[in-house]
Amino acid sequence: MRVSDNWKDYELLDCTDGEKLERWGNVILIRPDPQVIWKTGRQHPLWKKANARYNRSQSGGGSWQVFGKLPDRWEIGLGDLTFNIKTMGFKHTGLFPEQAANWALVRELIQKENRELRVLNLFAYTGGATVAALKAGAAVTHVDASKGMTQWAKENAASSGVAGSKVRWLVDDCIKFVQREIRRGSRYDIIIMDPPSYGRGPGGEVWKLENEVYDFVALCEQVLSDNAVAVLINSYTTGLSPSVMEYILGSVIVPRHGGTVSGDELGLRVTQTGMALPCGATAIWKKQD
Repeated sequence: MRVSDNWKDYELLDCTDGEKLERWGNVILIRPDPQVIWKTGRQHPLWKKANARYNRSQSGGGSWQVFGKLPDRWEIGLGDLTFNIKTMGFKHTGLFPEQAANWALVRELIQKENRELRVLNLFAYTGGATVAALKAGAAVTHVDASKGMTQWAKENAASSGVAGSKVRWLVDDCIKFVQREIRRGSRYDIIIMDPPSYGRGPGGEVWKLENEVYDFVALCEQVLSDNAVAVLINSYTTGLSPSVMEYILGSVIVPRHGGTVSGDELGLRVTQTGMALPCGATAIWKKQD
């Protein structure tokens, strides 16, 4: 497991009985997590001092229960990166802190190359990977189908001091965008993708990750440059293991580009126990050193 343990403004304080207790800056939140199936008791004192808790509804969805003061919006930092946080529907805050391990890797890969790399960030959400790549000096194409998430990503870039960097912000369907880039002959040195488990396209098309991911990776391979550096796939889909995604990258990318593939869980250290909570999966192709 690759553990994102370089945070100061975020902390996974404890987790038990289907919930996790988190510190986001000075804000304490309780959020549900289906992987927390153990019942070890609520020993940490901040369980009783949370600013808000997300309660799931039996009919689907849920809502935030606020205790006392909860800011509409606040910032947290990770080194020289700054992110805007707010409580959203479906328990989210606009940031997945376990992805910090991937952001650090992307920055390292970019900085090792003595050239400006072109990065394509697909299903790019609020732009954590985009901001990290911009900080490292890359030129980034950021693609997401949500206008609101793309605006949020722009705000994160501004807060991190890279709003004027070489970046294209595109509100678009990722599959159709990649298809157009193939026709245009565009090429990228790093591709990052964080596709949803399930979704519907603008024409009612159904996206189910297990059924689509292989074909989508094969599509993206066609916009990799001849001197490509890396491809990263993130997944939060139950049943789509790191090894499955690693196999896909090995089947699609390695035959043409060589290099190596790896897959692993991402995790966060739990302060109360010292153990790590699995929070998602990533597979990575990297060029041969």
